Amino acid sequence: MALKYKCLILDHDDTAVKSTPNIHYPSFVEALEYLRPNDKPITFENFVRYCFNPGFSSLCKDIIKFTEEEQEHQQVVWKKYTESTVPDFYEMFVETIQEFKKQGGIVTVVSHSERNRIERDYSIHCGFVPDAIYGWELPEEQRKPHPFPIKDILKRFNLEETEALMLDDLKPGLEMARSCNVDFAAAGWSHSISEIKQQMKLESKYYFETVEEFNRLVLSK
Repeated sequence: MALKYKCLILDHDDTAVKSTPNIHYPSFVEALEYLRPNDKPITFENFVRYCFNPGFSSLCKDIIKFTEEEQEHQQVVWKKYTESTVPDFYEMFVETIQEFKKQGGIVTVVSHSERNRIERDYSIHCGFVPDAIYGWELPEEQRKPHPFPIKDILKRFNLEETEALMLDDLKPGLEMARSCNVDFAAAGWSHSISEIKQQMKLESKYYFETVEEFNRLVLSK
């Protein structure tokens, strides 16, 4: 019998790998301390809230209002952190996607991390590179939450909308999946903020508290 979904469209940070507490947040704090030394620091919880809604790009452009030069500095600091730290995958995540791929499934990644970091993390921990990756290096209009990545995946692998499942921990992924009529699953194992948990439970087709629950769904026949 065939897999329930032919294709997984996976977020990377805080869905597959544990990265925001050790990479994205501290790099953002370091950049902000340099660029806006007189501003009140953003707490970890509020950083996650902003990444959830309206999203990281809007946090930089619309809330903090970085200039292009400031944005470039923030990116330099961020790349320093991503280059020096290889994040761990969540327990049982690697085994799940390895088995999914072994059974003929298509593994793709849509993330705000860069392609080369995603390739590195998968190569080191999973022993393979995803079948397609759509990362931060793309033009803004082709990044999540814009629909381009999912539409391109469906076209590239000749898939119906019902044959793919998007897995993400934050709202931009949910909005992208919804705009493309693709089923969405929330990765609840990284959630610690109650209002995010509640909203994702309310708006997602599936909400998984653990990777084991995700495993049971995607490997079911």
